[in-house]
Amino acid sequence: MIPVCRLEDLPKGESVRVATSPPIAVFHTDDGDLYAIDDTCSHQDASLSEGWLEGCLVECPLHAASFDLRTGMPTCLPARRPVRTHRVTVEGGVIHVGVAAEEGSAA
Repeated sequence: MIPVCRLEDLPKGESVRVATSPPIAVFHTDDGDLYAIDDTCSHQDASLSEGWLEGCLVECPLHAASFDLRTGMPTCLPARRPVRTHRVTVEGGVIHVGVAAEEGSAA
């Protein structure tokens, strides 16, 4: 598990980019839920953490592709491929992300 930041330092409706390889975006929804997905849009290299958050959806800032934070699935064009989702936990007031294994790699 990778520590990200204190929960109190990530306000609802905001996101943070985690400098892993590849980068991960952690989102704190207005409902108080936490989600983590790969930070790079599957359509073109754009940071999803810089996108617009609405409910459980994030809109890519480059071409307006939208992704469901719960599944990583695109909800509209131009994105066609999903982004990976990652497990998020809060321990001792600190947000942690468990990096999902890439397809085809041993976990």
